[in-house]
Amino acid sequence: MGLHSSQKKHFPLRGIDGVVQLFDAELHKSEPDLALLSLVLGFVEHFLAVNRVIPINVPGVRFEPLEPDCPNSCFPTVELGMISALYERFTAQIRGAVDLSQYRRTSAGSSRELVKKVSDVIWNSLSRSYFKDRAHIQSLFSLITGTKLDSSGVAFAVVAACQVLGLKDVHLALSEDHAWVIFGKNGEETAEVTWHGKGNEDRRGQTVTAGVSEKSWLYLKGSYMKCDRNMEVAFMVCAINPSLDLHTDSSELLQLQQKLLWLLYDRGDLDRYPMAMGTLADLEDQDPIPGKEDPLKIHRKAVTSAQKHYNNEHIYPYMYLAGFHYRHRNVREALKAWAEAAQVMQDYNYFREDEEIYKEFFDIANDVIPTLLKETAAAAESPGEGGEGADKEHPKQAAALSALQDSDCFAHLLRFYDGICKWEEGSPTPVLHVGWATYLVQSLSRFEAQVRQKVSIITKEPESQDDDDQSSDDPREGRRRGPRRESKLDEQSSPPLAAPTSPSTPSSSSSSSSSSSAVAQPKKVGEGGGRRRSSQGLRAGDAEGKPKSPSPEPACSPSSQQQESPSPAGPVVIFQSEKMKGMKELLCAAKVNSSAIKLQLTAQSQVQMKRQKSTPAGDYSMSFMKRQRKSL
Repeated sequence: MGLHSSQKKHFPLRGIDGVVQLFDAELHKSEPDLALLSLVLGFVEHFLAVNRVIPINVPGVRFEPLEPDCPNSCFPTVELGMISALYERFTAQIRGAVDLSQYRRTSAGSSRELVKKVSDVIWNSLSRSYFKDRAHIQSLFSLITGTKLDSSGVAFAVVAACQVLGLKDVHLALSEDHAWVIFGKNGEETAEVTWHGKGNEDRRGQTVTAGVSEKSWLYLKGSYMKCDRNMEVAFMVCAINPSLDLHTDSSELLQLQQKLLWLLYDRGDLDRYPMAMGTLADLEDQDPIPGKEDPLKIHRKAVTSAQKHYNNEHIYPYMYLAGFHYRHRNVREALKAWAEAAQVMQDYNYFREDEEIYKEFFDIANDVIPTLLKETAAAAESPGEGGEGADKEHPKQAAALSALQDSDCFAHLLRFYDGICKWEEGSPTPVLHVGWATYLVQSLSRFEAQVRQKVSIITKEPESQDDDDQSSDDPREGRRRGPRRESKLDEQSSPPLAAPTSPSTPSSSSSSSSSSSAVAQPKKVGEGGGRRRSSQGLRAGDAEGKPKSPSPEPACSPSSQQQESPSPAGPVVIFQSEKMKGMKELLCAAKVNSSAIKLQLTAQSQVQMKRQKSTPAGDYSMSFMKRQRKSL
C-alpha cells in the first residue's frame, strides 16, 4: 500500500515551507507516517549536504532558489514520484519479510520474537562492510538508496518498520547516547536492536535491565526517554546533520531544522525532550527568528524538563546551558552549569561505553575551562587604550576582573571537580589521570589565595554507610542523603557564622524550584534530582543577603576545622568525594601546591593513556548530540 491521497496532495514540496507544511499535516494525525517523513528529510539532506552539486548535473531533480534574489541558496524540489517509489520499496520489503501470522500477539502488545524479527530484517538489509559512523546515514533514504545506517538510524528504522506492520505499541527509547525500542503494555518491555559505539556486538533482542542496574550513564539509570510518535518525529528532526565538512554547515538545512523544531516546540511535542530543546536553543542563539522565545529561556526549560520528567538524571541540558553561557563569556553561569552537570554525573558509575560523556568532561576540564579562565585573566590584565575605545572595553575588563575575584566562580569549579571525583568512586573504569591534575592546578592558580579562602569547604566524616553509595538499590540511601541534599547552608553553618543563604542566581529559577520540591517530598532512590540541585547552587549569601532562620544543628554540623573561614558571605561547598576531601587544605592554601594536588587527584587512578586518546566524534553516532560539542 502506497501513500494516501491526503499525503500526495502536498507534493511537490517546494522550499522549506513545503516540507514544514507536510510535517505539520502529519503531526496532526494520531500516527504520523515516520517512513514518509524520514524519506523526505533524507532526500533533502542528501542533495544539500552529501551530493551538493550544480543542479543541471542531477537528472530528475529540480532545484529552486529559496529567495528570488539569492540564486546561491537553492533547495531541492521533492517530487511525488521519487518519494512514492522509495516509500513503496520500503513497505514492500518489510511486509514481504515479516509474516505476522507466525507470531503471537496478545492484548498486551507485540512479542519479543516479533520485534527481534523486524530488527533482523533491518540488520540484514545493511551492507556488510561500511564505515558505520559516517555522516548523513541516519534516515530511511540512506537505507533504501545506499543500504547504510548509523547506530541510532537502525533503531529508528526498526520503529518505522513496526509502524508499517501496524505494531503501534513499539516505540523508540532514547538515552543521551544510545537508542533501543520499548514495546508491550505501557512500554514495559525493552529490546536492544542496534549496536553502540565502535563495537558491533549483536545484542539484539536483549533487555536493557543490566545496563540500568549497573548505573551506567548509557542507560541513565532507567530515566530514559520513552517516545511517542511525535517525539519520534522530533528525533528525526534532531538527527538532521547539516555539516558539509568539518568547518561548514548547510544554511538551508539549518533553517529547515530550526523551523521544524519550532513547529514541534510550539505544539508542545518537545516538552519531554530536553536535548531537542537544547538543539533548538542553540540554533536560535546562532540565527534568531524575530518574535520567537529567548534561547536562554529555552535552555532553562530543557533543564526543568530533565528535572521534572527524568529525575534530573540527564547531563546534556546542563551542557547546552553551559555552552550558551560560554559563548557569551558569562564565566560564573558557565561554571555553575558545568558544576551542576558534574553533580548529576556523580551518582553514575563510569563504564567504557560511557566514553562519549567522558570525552565531554575531559574537554571541559582540560581545554574549555582553562581556556576560558586564561582569556578572562588576559582580559582583566589588559588596560584599555586611551580614548573612546577604552570606555567601551572597560566593562569587559571589569567583568573579567570580577569573575576571577568571585569566590562563587571558584566554588563552582570545586563542585565540578568534586562531581568528577565522586563519579570515579566505585566505578569499574578509572576516570582521572595526571592530565586532569595538570589542568586542575592551572585553573586553581587563576584564583588568588584571598578569593579561594572565602569559600567554606564542608566535609563529612567517613561513615560505615559510604559503601552503600555504590548501590542505588539500597533503601537507606534516601535517608542517608536526605540531610545532604535537602539541607541549606544554615543547617551546615555554625552559630557564630550565621551564614545567609540563597537558592542561586536569578538565572537559575529551574534549579531553585527543583530544590524546593525536593524538600517538600522525599524521592525514591534514583529520583534525587531535586535534592541534587539543592546542594549545588547553595551559597552562603547573595546580593540580597537575606539570612534564613538557623535550623537545629544535627550530627552533620561542621566541626571547628570546617569553620576555618570566618567570612559569613562566602559560598559553601560540601565535598562528597574522598579525593576532594583530602585536598581541602591544599585548595585554600596561600600557595597552590601542584605536586601534592597531583598526587591526591591521581591516587589509585591507574589509567592507560591510550584509553584516553580522543577518537573521532563519529564513533558515537547519536548525531543530534554533535552540535553542542561543535558550537562550544
